Amino acid sequence: MLFAYRVTAGQESIVADMLYEKIKKTKAPINALIISPNLKGYIITESKSEQEAKNIITNVPHVKGVLHKGMKLEDIQELLKSKPVEITLEKGDLVEISSGPFKGERAKVVKINKDKEDVTVELVEVAVPIPVTIKLNTIKILPK
Repeated sequence: MLFAYRVTAGQESIVADMLYEKIKKTKAPINALIISPNLKGYIITESKSEQEAKNIITNVPHVKGVLHKGMKLEDIQELLKSKPVEITLEKGDLVEISSGPFKGERAKVVKINKDKEDVTVELVEVAVPIPVTIKLNTIKILPK
């Protein structure tokens, strides 16, 4: 049976690491920990016992609670599939950085890495062009 833990959004990997260490130490009967980028704020575990699923989260930071209803794998199968990212960005395009230390800066695309889903850009409004590698979801394409 699968059980979902509600966790602080963005802390899923950290909580999963802490839970993994705790499961190893206590030899709790938890068979799997599942994190999905499509399911922000939740970690899913596989366990035979609902009580064990609840016991393992005691004193673990960032865990808000356990959803009271167990799930089957078929219920979450769609959430676990990764969706292909369609990139309509080309080398030389002008973009605006929407987050991070360069938020609001305009930049020109130098290199696109589709596998890692990141892009290298050069800031245009600076005296010396600085190449910066950032994630694709932190930029927006400016009209030509």
